[in-house]
Amino acid sequence: MKVEAPATLDEALACLQAAPLVPLAGGTDLLVHWPGNLEAKAGHYVDLWALDELRGIRRDAEGLTLGALATYWDAIRDSRIREEFPILVQAARQVGAIQIQSRGTWAGNVVNASPAADGVPVLMALDAVVVLASASRRREVPLDAFYTGYRTTVRRADELVVAVRLPDRGNAVQTFVKVGSRRAQAIAKVGLALARSEAGWRVVAASVAPTVVRCRTVEAALDAGDAFAAPEDLLPLLREDVTPIDDLRSTARYREMVLARVLWHAIAEAA
Repeated sequence: MKVEAPATLDEALACLQAAPLVPLAGGTDLLVHWPGNLEAKAGHYVDLWALDELRGIRRDAEGLTLGALATYWDAIRDSRIREEFPILVQAARQVGAIQIQSRGTWAGNVVNASPAADGVPVLMALDAVVVLASASRRREVPLDAFYTGYRTTVRRADELVVAVRLPDRGNAVQTFVKVGSRRAQAIAKVGLALARSEAGWRVVAASVAPTVVRCRTVEAALDAGDAFAAPEDLLPLLREDVTPIDDLRSTARYREMVLARVLWHAIAEAA
């Protein structure tokens, strides 16, 4: 194992430009699989944890910016986030134990690209934008366009996620539901984030597709004012948006039915 330890963001970006290194921040995703992952032990990493430039949560007229090293605990203890973006706190409190919440980062959850992520659905429901930087340029990608498939993203090898931006749209509805074998320290069998703002409804599902995914067919129906008398009424729409599978944690049928029921109750509560 080889680790680069840059002192500044510019140094980190120069390291990535010179070689295809693996960015390392909180390390919570990496270390879960560490004991049996020989490939990870032989990897070449760039440690970002000392880069104060990537820390902090900033609020301005346009919205909220989470630095790439902003942790779940940073969001939990931020009074303005609790008031304005409570869905972030709802999700953060279900990401592992306090030790994970104190070390794990929102940006790391985004880059890890797990379809069962807890942080990604709420960020996507809030129309988050991923800020990427390399030694030569900076660009922004909407989070709902960041994933290209299972565990794959548009991030290039020479780029770092340096921040995640959330526009201030005065979301009147913010709901996060995680269905798992227990409330925390478990991988979601089904995840749902629901939001409504001046931009319309956002319905985001986890653990039911190769990536965390927006349910755009359902969103369009809600924006049109469609009503649903029972959870089963949502199934034809959801089948346009998600492709659940059978695996060790659950079955496709279970995921489909649970997502429909959770979503139906969330819509009813929002109404």
